[in-house]
Amino acid sequence: MAEKKAYAVIAVGGKQYRVREGEWLLVDRLAVEEGKTFHPDVLLLGGDGEPKLGDKLKGQQVTAKVTEHVLGEKVIVGKHKRRTGYRRRNGHRSRLSQIEIQTIGKQATREPAAKKTTTTAKKTTTTTKKEKAAE
Repeated sequence: MAEKKAYAVIAVGGKQYRVREGEWLLVDRLAVEEGKTFHPDVLLLGGDGEPKLGDKLKGQQVTAKVTEHVLGEKVIVGKHKRRTGYRRRNGHRSRLSQIEIQTIGKQATREPAAKKTTTTAKKTTTTTKKEKAAE
């Protein structure tokens, strides 16, 4: 029997993708540098029994790495209206980011940072000539 792998539904750039560990994905350009990792929003985790949604996702995250920023294929758009001589030709190449899904599941546990104690100095008040005259 084939081994069941965990999968997740993540939200990146306003779109949702179903991903597994080790997959490569082309998404709209991200504001993350090449080689850096990030954690997209997790909407659903599944593959191991019952799927997890909502509150059951606490402590769960997906780690993705931006491998490179690329340009998509060139798309040519043509417009034409008959009998009027109206013809337009335009094209564009989408700016995309290629990401690799590294891990799906529990987030890495970090030790809590030591609490900083701050002390506030007493404020000194100064009185103006007008306030003195009013006293």
